[in-house]
Amino acid sequence: MTSSAFPLAHPLAACGWDDAWAGAFAPYDAEGLLAGRVIRVDRGQCDVVTADGVLRADTAFVTPHDPMRVVCTGDWVAVEPTGNPRYVRTYLPRRTAFVRSTSSKRSEGQILAANVDYAVVAVSLAVELDLGRIERFLALAWESGAQPVVVLTKADLVPDAVTLGHLVQDVETTAPGVAVLPVSSTNGEGLDVLEAVLAGGTSVLLGQSGAGKSTLANALLGADVMEVQATRDMDGKGRHTTTTRNLLALPGGGVLIDTPGLRGVGLWDAETGVGQVFAEIQELAARCRFLDCAHAAEPGCAVLAALESGALPERRLDSYRKLLRENQRIVAKTDARLRAEIRRDWKRKGAEGRAAMEAKRGRWH
Repeated sequence: MTSSAFPLAHPLAACGWDDAWAGAFAPYDAEGLLAGRVIRVDRGQCDVVTADGVLRADTAFVTPHDPMRVVCTGDWVAVEPTGNPRYVRTYLPRRTAFVRSTSSKRSEGQILAANVDYAVVAVSLAVELDLGRIERFLALAWESGAQPVVVLTKADLVPDAVTLGHLVQDVETTAPGVAVLPVSSTNGEGLDVLEAVLAGGTSVLLGQSGAGKSTLANALLGADVMEVQATRDMDGKGRHTTTTRNLLALPGGGVLIDTPGLRGVGLWDAETGVGQVFAEIQELAARCRFLDCAHAAEPGCAVLAALESGALPERRLDSYRKLLRENQRIVAKTDARLRAEIRRDWKRKGAEGRAAMEAKRGRWH
């Protein structure tokens, strides 16, 4: 979905509007509704950029009690042309959606951004690399349908080029099939390469607090749009500078969704994403003697053979197992919740049926 793939004469072209979106919106256009893209969501209301400019709209009509169906930054929506307040009537089917599990115990998903082409994972080089956390972000990114990109921020703090090269190599090994770009928002190193990548569509900027996301966003935007706070010296962690998800147009083309720092990154039904992060383990597993091999102690296990020979690092296998177990727990919780809802529905219908029979008996007597 490149900005050059559709006529720039359209007022929403810079936000990602193309012929496919126009086709999907046609029924709502016939009703006189306005097309727009959500650039910010806050407490049941959202800011929407339309051909007429940015307007404020209420999201009450769009199933506000379902966290997987609420209006999200990046959505293309149909908005009432007039009214006080104006209402979002619906959003168009999402091409991609970046979803994580919530911190609650209700096994719910939370959509962070919609219709994203690139998931940019910001990782600070000011602290020791946490490869396991990078793998976790990448699993969610792949599952979303977006193309992941790892950006190693604060590259100017690395003492020499050799050390920087080793760090990049470590991350590349962790992120097969993913571009790994060292950048410095301070001296501009690597920004031109990143800008060229992001000019091709919509990107969401992800990472922990203190990863330098807001500073990077400002460097890409060419202005101090996002507030920046200093990280703690003791552990390199920062506070939540960004508190909402904002969609911003980049000067070189494309749009960027900046997100709050994510301290908790829970998987949400991301088995496919985990498989893509650990593609080499998936390839090895296909060579195992048994189709249901658990890679524990089975004879003819290609995964264990690679582990024993040193071809597969033990850390990678441990991380793969951990993420798979976590994802299975989330799926099991979700299924359990659905089963409980079905049981409640059965009980309700059964009670209504018994009440109806009792009423009929009363009339007969």
